[in-house]
Amino acid sequence: MEWWIWALIIIAALIVITAIVFFCVSIYFFRFTILRKPTATLDKNINANNDWHKHVPFIEERKKWLATKKLEQVSVTSDDGLKLSATLIRNENNSNKVVICFHGYTADGMTNYSAMSKFFYDEGFNVILVDQRAHGKSEGKYIGFGVLDRHDAVKWIDFAIETFGKDCKIFLHGTSMGASTVLMTSGLELPDNVKGIVADCGFTSAYNVFSHILKRDYHLPKFPLMNLTEMWTKKFAGYGYNDVCTLDEVKKTKTPILFIHGDKDDFVPTYMSEQNYEACQSDKKILIVKGADHAESYYSGREEYEKVVKELFEKYGSDCKTATE
Repeated sequence: MEWWIWALIIIAALIVITAIVFFCVSIYFFRFTILRKPTATLDKNINANNDWHKHVPFIEERKKWLATKKLEQVSVTSDDGLKLSATLIRNENNSNKVVICFHGYTADGMTNYSAMSKFFYDEGFNVILVDQRAHGKSEGKYIGFGVLDRHDAVKWIDFAIETFGKDCKIFLHGTSMGASTVLMTSGLELPDNVKGIVADCGFTSAYNVFSHILKRDYHLPKFPLMNLTEMWTKKFAGYGYNDVCTLDEVKKTKTPILFIHGDKDDFVPTYMSEQNYEACQSDKKILIVKGADHAESYYSGREEYEKVVKELFEKYGSDCKTATE
């Protein structure tokens, strides 16, 4: 047999082997990324690179406060029939102010917001700590990365109005994946009750953040892995990575948005919030917290964080009432 025939056989074999390898790797990344997984802890937090242990005393102190409050387990049903759960903390002052909180990837409402919920409560808010689909106590096999969760967010907005009255004033707060959820929600037709949004370290799209992690952690190219994993996601989870982009949604929103991001974040790069801020066409503000890693801004820059969030509450929810007013 001629040498060139052997060469063609070897090249063909290498192509087939490479294709099989990429095919298998794509299945691994789909299962690793999209399928439901156990809730992350401080010791096993896929999102964070910083030393979270330095924040443990503060978090534990806030957890003790949370344990003194009556926590109600509430639920809504998603458009595709999933039972979605949340923890409701009713403000003792019978307020008509509500903040709905959306956690990050592999977390849940109580995990991400056990510390921050006291801040919201002290500002007179009823607090709804949502477990996004395929997280916490909510049903679901596949993680929605904001694309599916934005419609779930509307269900929680409707729940808040039904629970606290047609004149209630609602703010949305999201962290990491939850921030992208609320930004993607911002482009939908929302009731006037929604007065403002806080997006803490959100990504611009599932495609962009996956591509970033693929390069940062695995030194692998986007093509063909992103194409293959998206194929599985579309088939089983029902959405594509670019189906919804926050940049497109904030261009058409009318809801005021406060963007927050740590300048040391390399899980969701800071430039993604900066891009969202530039694209946003509603009233907007951005806070870049110096020295803060991913989802760490509240803990390392709490004073300035609370200051800008209070300003948002006061500016757009000033007509809110409590029973003591």
